[in-house]
Amino acid sequence: MTQPTVADLLVRRLKTWGVDRVFGYSGDGINPFMGALRRAAEEIEFVQARHEENAALMAVGHAKYSGHVGVVTSTQGPGAVHLLNGLYDAKLDSVPVVAIVGQQETSVLGSQYQQEVDLAAVFADVASSFAEEVVSADQLPMVIDRAFRAALTDRAPTVIIIPHDVQQEPAPEPEQQHGVHVTAAVWRPAVPVPLPDDLAAAAAVLNAGRRVALLVGQGARAAQPEVVQIAEKLGAGITTSLLGKPYVDETSPIAAGTMGHLGTTASAFVLGECDTLLIIGSNDPWTEFYPPPGAARAVQIDADPAAIGNRYPVEVPLVGDAAPTVQALLPLLTERGQDSSGLDSWRPEVERQVQRWRRITTQRALTPANPVNPERVVYELNQQLPADAQLAVDVGSCVYWYARQLQLPPGVPAHLSSTLATMGCSIPYAIAAKLLHPERPMVVLSGDGAMQMAGVNELITVSRLWPRWPDPRFVVCVINNGDLAEVSWEQREMESEPRFAASQALPSFPYARYGELLGLGSITVKDPEQVANAWQQALSADRPVVLEVITDPDIPLLPPFPAGESKLSSFEDGLGQEGNSHARDLLRTYAAYERA
Repeated sequence: MTQPTVADLLVRRLKTWGVDRVFGYSGDGINPFMGALRRAAEEIEFVQARHEENAALMAVGHAKYSGHVGVVTSTQGPGAVHLLNGLYDAKLDSVPVVAIVGQQETSVLGSQYQQEVDLAAVFADVASSFAEEVVSADQLPMVIDRAFRAALTDRAPTVIIIPHDVQQEPAPEPEQQHGVHVTAAVWRPAVPVPLPDDLAAAAAVLNAGRRVALLVGQGARAAQPEVVQIAEKLGAGITTSLLGKPYVDETSPIAAGTMGHLGTTASAFVLGECDTLLIIGSNDPWTEFYPPPGAARAVQIDADPAAIGNRYPVEVPLVGDAAPTVQALLPLLTERGQDSSGLDSWRPEVERQVQRWRRITTQRALTPANPVNPERVVYELNQQLPADAQLAVDVGSCVYWYARQLQLPPGVPAHLSSTLATMGCSIPYAIAAKLLHPERPMVVLSGDGAMQMAGVNELITVSRLWPRWPDPRFVVCVINNGDLAEVSWEQREMESEPRFAASQALPSFPYARYGELLGLGSITVKDPEQVANAWQQALSADRPVVLEVITDPDIPLLPPFPAGESKLSSFEDGLGQEGNSHARDLLRTYAAYERA
């Protein structure tokens, strides 16, 4: 038997850390690791992407859907550079990813050799939690262990750089001696709970509030029942960040929806009118949609002390994990009922605003368009989405329709690139999610811009993988409007300028027909009355389906009022310059819905 190499040791150590899948793309700098993965193919699966950036996004998707570390690998030089976008997605959305990157032989480093890039400098910012080059066989286990612990502790990407010749060295036997650290592949999370005095101070602020609002982020993923309990006890309205949307039961009468520029009128009301704000596990940057500073007393719960007070002036910081912190806080809170002025009016008003928003969503979805209103595409999905589905959402105008139109059933995970907002994330995310749970149906919402950027390529990966899935349902809904619509509307909103066709217009591409070429199912919809039936067909197919819906690029991306009302003149100035009366009429129609 051939003596195990450092590359074999790397594979064994990954297995010890519970890794059973590595995403990536091969190349000469990482070939010894590829050989070790081949030898251990029954223990760790290698998933080949079409591009290293997409492989990194798959690793991010794996981390988001599983809660565990996603692992990606690439060769040196261009392969390593391509990883950056996916790793920044992990950094900005706080998910644990480990990147294993090849490098040229140590003997040629510094010689300006082919594909020689200063990888330590390249990854210094994105992997600020941990990035290290392995220069000896004895060093490898310690570096792997530290990379995983840093990724899990900081919920961040880390990088291990391994030169080609080091991967080929014989695997060492662990031996405690000077200059060699023998480490363990173990980690457990800290479970911080705030000090009693801080909990008492927070309870005093919340009990004094008459109009309490919750802003719930992804940090509440393990505290969903507790969030409902605290909202019910305080009679509070619940708003969410974009990342927090899957962690709140959106069927609740006090669930006001996503906050911010792409949020709802109900969330705008709740945050705009509250006198007390409880932030749970959120670091949402849309600060202009928070209460005006000084208008609300604020308590913030976050496991990261550095995140507290980062977006809003906070009176009481509670440093702790969401679930145990809320559990400790609940007994200190006063049950809302009657007060000195009679029945408390805040919760009934929150419920009225939520009902009003739901009426607006229906009005928007059913507004005639040319040919299909994209809001209707997601609106109709509400009645068709299986209770055990998984959802991946790309970046662009489709995020607005997801945030505003889709009520996620409890237990349906949905993820997107929120803070980095990188286009092309949805199909890589969806592939990772489907590999985690091949028995669950997968739904992807993507615009045509994101499909042209990365999605079309990764449909090839879907065509390769799907025959082994026990449930083959994998629906890629392409909202095809021939435009980078979010950019076009931003141009009008922020610059008061017309759409720049050379920049925003997209070349025509037959997405559904391309799916056919790959052996996938295909459906094309141009009639709004066919949308519901198309979802039914796609979600009952015996193979993945590309569902292409031809939609209207002029449906306005109007922020919720009152912020949206202040943008109307800018929108109309831009539309007037381009002479787009159709878009101007739709904008005025949507504004009328908000004012009614």
